[in-house]
Amino acid sequence: MSFPDNKLTVRSPADLVTAVPYLLGFHPADGSIAVIASRDRRIVFAARSDLPAPGAPASHLLDLTANLVPVVRRQQPISDLILVGYGDADRLDPALHTVGEAFTASGMTVRDLLRVTGSRIVNLTCHNPACCPPQGTPFDPTASLVAVQATAAGLVALPDRAAVAARFAPVNGTARDRMRDATRAAADRLTTLNATGETGMDAAGAHAVRGALRQHDGGNRLTDDEVAWLTLLLKRPSVRDRAVDLTQPHDGHVTFWAEVTRRAEEALVPAPATLLAVAAWRCGDGALAAMAADRALQVDPTYQLADLLRQALHAGLPPSVFAQAFTTGRTNPATE
Repeated sequence: MSFPDNKLTVRSPADLVTAVPYLLGFHPADGSIAVIASRDRRIVFAARSDLPAPGAPASHLLDLTANLVPVVRRQQPISDLILVGYGDADRLDPALHTVGEAFTASGMTVRDLLRVTGSRIVNLTCHNPACCPPQGTPFDPTASLVAVQATAAGLVALPDRAAVAARFAPVNGTARDRMRDATRAAADRLTTLNATGETGMDAAGAHAVRGALRQHDGGNRLTDDEVAWLTLLLKRPSVRDRAVDLTQPHDGHVTFWAEVTRRAEEALVPAPATLLAVAAWRCGDGALAAMAADRALQVDPTYQLADLLRQALHAGLPPSVFAQAFTTGRTNPATE
């Protein structure tokens, strides 16, 4: 994900390692690698990937690298890169060197290769034991000013990817039963609305989206009936597109679409999940955006807007590029 306006400036490997979870949105697990791009010593881009499983063919790591390099190159201008790997030396050190060599061969400057093992940082590019002992340097994330800066900038580091997914996990139990009943009732109401034709349905959809966002912005939670009605109307691409226009790049709208995604009936998940992905991406939360887009495609693999969004995320493109593509290919906006 890119951070054109972030205020995170790192001054040491410990600062950088402390910043990584905030940049990614969650703490990387062992067996993963993060690529941190800087411009004039300021972090502007972060990408993460799982390394191939131990014992996997060497070609798997080369394939991973072949995907990472063009993604990072698109973030120009970049001054240099730092690669951070998580896990034990036997698995991580060869992988870090291979990925680092690929970036260097592509013309980019790799400043450091860092391995995080437990609470120690090992610098694989510095061989001076006075500053970079072979056994690593202990670090304490809570002692770094970067954590304070990240929090002040509105960045959050969840424990892991599962915690990110939990933000929009489906409700169950009695909450699911209530939503199922509300959706059935809303479907009957929609049958009546169908008689008003395309213009009437688009107008009703635009009104529902505006009203729902206004209600949330005012601190009020939508009722089950309101969520059911909204999610049914969002099945219309024109209404969903209007919702894209009305969704703002702030945490409140991320929270709103996460809640709607959680409460939506399974078949109605793709639209709100995609809107969650759009809102999260605009806020710089690439991890949540990618996982929300995947959730939409899990329900409907042919959902084109989610697929377009996922491709843009995987390519490392900024939200502005997606906005241009969306505007070019969108359906007609819903009637005001």
